[in-house]
Amino acid sequence: MAYLLEKPIEVARDHFLLRLQSESSAVPGQFVNLKIGATLDPLLRRPFSVYNCSDGIIEIIVRVVGRGTAWLRDYAEIGAIDMLPPMGKGFTLIEKGRALLVGGGVGNAPLYYLAKSLKERKVFVEYIFGAQNAEAIFLRDAYERICDAVHIMTDDGSCGEKGFATDCVGTLKSLLFDAVYTCGPVPMMAALVEIFRPSNSVVEASVENYFGCGVGLCSGCVVETNSGNRRACIDGPVFDARTVIWRKE
Repeated sequence: MAYLLEKPIEVARDHFLLRLQSESSAVPGQFVNLKIGATLDPLLRRPFSVYNCSDGIIEIIVRVVGRGTAWLRDYAEIGAIDMLPPMGKGFTLIEKGRALLVGGGVGNAPLYYLAKSLKERKVFVEYIFGAQNAEAIFLRDAYERICDAVHIMTDDGSCGEKGFATDCVGTLKSLLFDAVYTCGPVPMMAALVEIFRPSNSVVEASVENYFGCGVGLCSGCVVETNSGNRRACIDGPVFDARTVIWRKE
């Protein structure tokens, strides 16, 4: 159980920030599972990556895509909300050196907490924020305050540079990173893995598979890897990206 501290705050078109007080803490890359509605319809909980966690407050970004997320957007009752505590396997944090973070769409959400945690370890953080357009970019100032360098890429060129997040990689002054972290659309993450496959960098990806139960029972979030199928909700959602068999079709 958690407590909603204030009404959801719109931070971009169809994107809302929820601030939840919880006795549980989270590590970067974990997710929480929220119960939607007061009945069994919808039946399944909804998983959301942890955008930030500090001083007993967990923040998540909700992108409105259907009935369940619309219910959260309109949730106005300040107080208790049914939330399972942070779950899943998070990112492996390096302790020094340089890190590249590449996010696409709402996949940028878990990378903010990661960037903040890396900076606390004195890691140099370069960030590529990919979005469809300017209206889909959320909390840009927060990323720019935390990171050493931030590059904005939009599909239509309405903010930053025009193109995909991976297009920006080739323009960077250096590709010498100790770690590369990513979350977003599968084609973006698959392309990023191929770019850095020959390197010695740690390459980790947080997958966005649909979670049914969120606790490993239903096997509805299976990820193919070169060592067999894995469940994203308990074996992930963060994986060694080089081990994932990326299906881009």
